[in-house]
Amino acid sequence: MSGYSSEERAAPYSLEYRLFLKNASGEYISPFHDIPIYADKNVFHMVVEVPRWTNAKMEISTKDPLNPIKQDVKKGKLRYIANVFPHKGYIWNYGAIPQTWEDPGHKDQHTGCCGDNDPIDVCEIGSKICLRGEVIKVKVLGILAMIDEGETDWKVIAINVDDPDAASYNDISDVRKLKPGYLEATVEWFRKYKVPDGKPENEFAFNAEFKDKEFATDIIKSTHDHWKALVAKKTDGGGINCMNTTVEDSPFRCSVESAKAVVDTLPPPCESTCVIPTDVDKWFYYQSS
Repeated sequence: MSGYSSEERAAPYSLEYRLFLKNASGEYISPFHDIPIYADKNVFHMVVEVPRWTNAKMEISTKDPLNPIKQDVKKGKLRYIANVFPHKGYIWNYGAIPQTWEDPGHKDQHTGCCGDNDPIDVCEIGSKICLRGEVIKVKVLGILAMIDEGETDWKVIAINVDDPDAASYNDISDVRKLKPGYLEATVEWFRKYKVPDGKPENEFAFNAEFKDKEFATDIIKSTHDHWKALVAKKTDGGGINCMNTTVEDSPFRCSVESAKAVVDTLPPPCESTCVIPTDVDKWFYYQSS
């Protein structure tokens, strides 16, 4: 077990919904800033935002105090990812590596584009469907360089270290060999997932080729360096909220009591959930030109 737990506030699939993370002592923390990037040597922590096969676009809220997970909102409406045939929702457990930040003020040398202002994204390819807010330990296998509306948006490919087959996966070539078609499906998913919303197809650096584990690890380390500058107030974070309870020498560090006070201002946990719109289950058929 990771030692982390979560607590929901308000009803899932509502505008007010928030999911906060807590440490082993039951104290509220930021999943962005307080969970260490490393779980062990060459093993990273991952915060699961979206369980596989689900559609609600949940994400770490970078601009809210303590950065709870909440559902993304566009034009006042809760956001759900369309099912672009033949896929149902997200095709991996999707989330982020804590203590990383894709700096929008830094032009990436590989893509020529600046960062997307979020923690680096992870696609976890193991067999278990994880829970929203679950903190797992992953082996990094490779990375895909997506360009999302002119911004660099790296997609790390990883596997849960507790997966029964984890020992067989050590680099991106193992995914290609043991899960034939999965990497190609991943490219197509990211290429097309915004098309139902009227957006153009996403583009990729490196001709949409996955880079290996070593390359991926270097990219993650660079985003960790950007995060360290962010949380130390050595770079302009814009609207990013850096409130944390553990980062030494961070001017944004707060007390456990202050963190609890943030959560106490919100609606209490709700046993019921709001109804997911029925059209979320529709297929969207699309052929690239």
